Amino acid sequence: MKHFLNIDEISTKEIFKIVKTSHKLKKNYGKKYLKKKKILGMIFEKPSTRTRVSFEVGIKQIGGDVVVLDQNDSQLGRGESLKDTVKVLSRYVDIIMYRGKEEKKLYEISKVSSVPIINGLTDKSHPCQILADVMTLEEKFSDINKLNLCWVGDGNNVCNSWIHLTKHYNFNLAISCPEGCLPHERILKQFSNDKLRIISNPNEAVKGADVIITDTWVSMGMNQSLNRLKKFKNFQLNSKLVNKTEKDSFILHCLPAHRGEEITNEIIDGKNSLVWDEAENRLYTHQSILIWCLDL
Repeated sequence: MKHFLNIDEISTKEIFKIVKTSHKLKKNYGKKYLKKKKILGMIFEKPSTRTRVSFEVGIKQIGGDVVVLDQNDSQLGRGESLKDTVKVLSRYVDIIMYRGKEEKKLYEISKVSSVPIINGLTDKSHPCQILADVMTLEEKFSDINKLNLCWVGDGNNVCNSWIHLTKHYNFNLAISCPEGCLPHERILKQFSNDKLRIISNPNEAVKGADVIITDTWVSMGMNQSLNRLKKFKNFQLNSKLVNKTEKDSFILHCLPAHRGEEITNEIIDGKNSLVWDEAENRLYTHQSILIWCLDL
């Protein structure tokens, strides 16, 4: 059974296969791939726009269907355990996408489920997003292994999954975060190599960057305190910082964006913004992950 839990746990060959299929799906938009209808069950402990819509539209486009559970309209909101929910749900559906909080729960349900589990997001990782970003960069660049990438902002779950991706690709990745906001120490230690650099000064970090990546400074479930936001005042993606690359650099942001905080309007809406392409590509990447997990 193929679970899609984290990028570093899947072979490079299979990661490449998923991304290649994503491009194929985009070229053959709307093509039915399922000979027999498959049902996707989606569990949401955290709210969602792009993950929910892209998975729901995605499974329906290839010939399947979907059922959605969240805290408010299921027994999860009344104290039923997630493991019990998954034990039952996996007897009804063919595959499950879980978007939640603790990564520990993700691995617990993967052990009790009788169908594949997809990690739609946890507090520690966001692998579906990263493969959509890879697809987006492959549309723009001939070889992403030759790129200089720079992460600016909070070392959050998306940043962790970018670090996981270094297992499969040879791009350079500079990470610039305020003090106390670095990615998980264990992940940094595990994936330490000469392609991965931590540079505290964002002005130095972005120099030579082909692509700058950022995300919201306050992730879901975190307190938006003024003290926290003050830490990030020099980490905003604005024209002044982006010009420090001394290149015609491109921009990624997984959304939702807090305009005027981590990114300005002129950058997210600018000619080098890939933000809307990466959002669109979530659809094809999620379809590809579904097809891979179902072994179609």
